[in-house]
Amino acid sequence: MSEAGPEALRVAIAEDNTLLREGLQVLLERNDFVVVAAVGAPGDLVDAVHATAPDLVVTDVRMPPEFQSEGLTAAVRLREEDPTLPVVVLSQYVEQSYVAELLDSSGGAGIGYLLKDRVSDVKDFAATLRRVHAGGTAVDPAVINQLIARRRDPLERLTPREREVLAVMAEGHSNAAIARLLFVSEAAVVKHIGNIMMKLDLPPNDDQNRRVAAVLAYLRGQSA
Repeated sequence: MSEAGPEALRVAIAEDNTLLREGLQVLLERNDFVVVAAVGAPGDLVDAVHATAPDLVVTDVRMPPEFQSEGLTAAVRLREEDPTLPVVVLSQYVEQSYVAELLDSSGGAGIGYLLKDRVSDVKDFAATLRRVHAGGTAVDPAVINQLIARRRDPLERLTPREREVLAVMAEGHSNAAIARLLFVSEAAVVKHIGNIMMKLDLPPNDDQNRRVAAVLAYLRGQSA
């Protein structure tokens, strides 16, 4: 375990592959996180969270004994026990089982779902973890692409550009970042987001909660 400054986030890791688990631990500790537990089984993750009360959980999806959705199931259980616990799920594939439950817990705040192959930018990964800890939602664009199709009932009123803005919002980006990625002005992004909120009938309350609600509406529309 590493020691860092008083602002360092305390993280519990669950990954059955020893090399990946140790590599992730080193990566986090080099970026000012404190790893309070690093385990290889979902039951051990639940026990570790109970014992250490981490600020954030990072877990693989497929873990022993069946290598199906054990890690995701453990994450859902932990969120049921404590809906405020931030959780970032890392997966080799898009696992639709339990994903909706995880995203629905506590209104979707403090949830991340990332594909392992896309976690290549260490600084961006660290920033994503901190964003999720702060109550944000971060969903990998590849996950969104694989969930697309089927039915778009909640999104039928959105224009193609509004759907683009909402898709990038689902990755957890700020208005300024959305503007850079879509090559539009920040004022245009604010206008698009206002239209999205209105068309999705989201109440005029806390902006962060409205963004999370919009993202959840988007994901439900893509996976329904």
